[in-house]
Amino acid sequence: MLHLARVNQQTNQIHDIAVIGGGVNGCGIARDAAGRGAKVLLIEAGDLASGTSSASTKLIHGGLRYLEHYEFALVREALSERELLWGIAPHIIWPLHFVLPHAKGLRPRWLLRLGLFLYDHIGGRKRLPTAESVDLAKHPAGRPLKPAFSHGFVYSDCWVDDARLVVLNARDAADRGAEVRTHCRVERLERDEGHWRIETSAGTFLSRAVVNAAGPRVLDVLGRAHERADYGLRLVRGSHIVVPRLFDHEFAYFFQLPDGRIFFAIPYERDYTLIGTTDRDHHGGEPRASEEEVAYLCDGASLYFRTPVTPAEVVWSYSGVRPLIDDQSGKPEAATRGYRLDLSEPEEGAPILSVFGGKITTYRHLAEEAVELLASRLAVLEGDGWTAAAPLPGVIFRAMARLICGTAFRNAIPSSSPNGCFGSRRPTARAHSRCLVRLPRLRDAASTSVMA
Repeated sequence: MLHLARVNQQTNQIHDIAVIGGGVNGCGIARDAAGRGAKVLLIEAGDLASGTSSASTKLIHGGLRYLEHYEFALVREALSERELLWGIAPHIIWPLHFVLPHAKGLRPRWLLRLGLFLYDHIGGRKRLPTAESVDLAKHPAGRPLKPAFSHGFVYSDCWVDDARLVVLNARDAADRGAEVRTHCRVERLERDEGHWRIETSAGTFLSRAVVNAAGPRVLDVLGRAHERADYGLRLVRGSHIVVPRLFDHEFAYFFQLPDGRIFFAIPYERDYTLIGTTDRDHHGGEPRASEEEVAYLCDGASLYFRTPVTPAEVVWSYSGVRPLIDDQSGKPEAATRGYRLDLSEPEEGAPILSVFGGKITTYRHLAEEAVELLASRLAVLEGDGWTAAAPLPGVIFRAMARLICGTAFRNAIPSSSPNGCFGSRRPTARAHSRCLVRLPRLRDAASTSVMA
């Protein structure tokens, strides 16, 4: 009886859109739709960002290596989004400079320089510096490397607090009227008189449209709706390791390996170095870094650093499953990182839109495109996109804190950070505490608009 009462109470309200999936794509779509005036329901089986979206390499980047696979459109889109996202979320996204050593016998120097030239010029770069050649014998980033690596390049991308990016999109969606339900597992979906009836572990909901942004489980959700998938999915596991800090400067590294793959070594939480990622086909179960993947990353790092990296030094590892479009690529690393949006036909009834693929850097543009596609079926979504210029929660509070706290806050930000945005270090907790002591009236605002 309790379950039936809950169903009846909830089915009194019909949402315009029910978004299934609390990762970066789902939260981005929920935010965009709510901002256009739609009545949005966001459903997540676990916690927000509990899957792939919090298991990334923590980068907002164009994907330099994708140029090698001729994915120029994807790289252009991602590079265009890179500075845009930095602009709307400078409190969780900040510039990071990468050193790419030239390794004899691998990609020639002229090819690296050509790739970096394209990387600098095809995506509308405005604020980040252009790539440059460096003498690693004289550069600070050359000291931790073996003497054989004497020449390299420096280029720029951005670092992101990936889980926080997801949560802030959900926070903004909720502030704009969306209903956010976590630990709410979808069990069944069916069309019912022009809308969707969605049965979940928390009750039953009605919606005029469904967005299936379930990531690796997108096919499972389609199955629960008795829908056919127009695209295949290739699940690729990416694993990372964290070791004690390998270098004492603020640059990150982009390394090539003899098998043609690449990986990063990035300053992480002040005292550590993050190394990753791998590409392995994933065949189910919880994603975990295998012993072979850990050894692979350690061996790769040891090819470049003077001090060898061993599995015994790994203090933490994590893995995420990327739901890539199955384009029949031979190697997992060659599979496209692009995305496809699949919208059901009008004659089928209430619309369902499924998201296949994607990457964290392109989430905002993907969300905008998804909402505009649905606007052809839902008049409430008509109108211009708005998320490119609207800051995520926390930006205004940070600006006020900098203005009022003055020196204490500014000194916590590296002088090399352009326009006062965070560099590769975040403000210290001590600086934050000094600011909050002087901003007692803003504490409540901080707790509601800035979610950790």
